[in-house]
Amino acid sequence: QLQLVESGGGLVQPGGSLRLSCVGSGSALNYYGIGWFRQAPGKEREGVSCISSFGGATNYADSVKGRFTISRDNANTVYLQMNSLKPEDTGVYYCAARAYYYCSGSLGPNDYWGQGTQVTVSS
Repeated sequence: QLQLVESGGGLVQPGGSLRLSCVGSGSALNYYGIGWFRQAPGKEREGVSCISSFGGATNYADSVKGRFTISRDNANTVYLQMNSLKPEDTGVYYCAARAYYYCSGSLGPNDYWGQGTQVTVSS
């Protein structure tokens, strides 16, 4: 049973950077495609970025292209490097996983999800 834990959130000023981590345990994470999502208060959850199983493909929401970078190591961690942060990036960030997922179609409640990490961008 795969378990996911996010970390790295916090309070940062506009223009600052954060690196989020999504650590998997209970199963080899390389087999899983990982999506990062965020949810701001009063808004629907939105997809931010995705990296495919085995890391061959990535994609990004238009709102974060050129500012966020998703990557994965050879162990059990996927990262989301967030630069040039804006107040509208504020929200709870979640990672989700599905085996043999190549970032086509959206991850949902039947997939594995972490508990989330809060990101607040404010001066």
